[in-house]
Amino acid sequence: MKPQYAGNQSSAVGQRRRNPFDVMDVPNPNDQEVQEFATGTKLEGTPDDENAKAWATANNPDQYNAIEGSWCSRWNGGADPTIPGDAADKWKQGQAEMKSDGDRIYLLFDWDNGARRGLIDARREGTRLVGKYINLTDPKVTRPWIGLIVSNQRIDGRWTGGRLDFRR
Repeated sequence: MKPQYAGNQSSAVGQRRRNPFDVMDVPNPNDQEVQEFATGTKLEGTPDDENAKAWATANNPDQYNAIEGSWCSRWNGGADPTIPGDAADKWKQGQAEMKSDGDRIYLLFDWDNGARRGLIDARREGTRLVGKYINLTDPKVTRPWIGLIVSNQRIDGRWTGGRLDFRR
């Protein structure tokens, strides 16, 4: 996936997007549900974490010194009804792009060979990321999400139903 940066203008005159991808914004990324999930959910970044073992295909090695750029993504914990034979325990993999703006990070990612897309809008608190996800293909689906920047090659993530991780 190679999302193109089209500025912060939406197609509607006078409206501005918060995210740098010019896609639908995540609604209320700091709401009470997000704060409660973040308070009760921890990620440790341990060597035995599900995301510790390398699973990503090779990306651009020149990006290893920065958190922004191309990533591989994967999530589980829910079944995507548009994917035949999918189940909650199966990983859905894809590509992702991360951009930041001040203390906010934005992760635009896909799965099902690019047929489905999502956006995470999260506040960065050191190495901890706290925010919300929206399914851009089915925007009524939004969920709290937290992440932990373990390194510039690994971000462990959790949503209310399971994992949503990023690797290089």
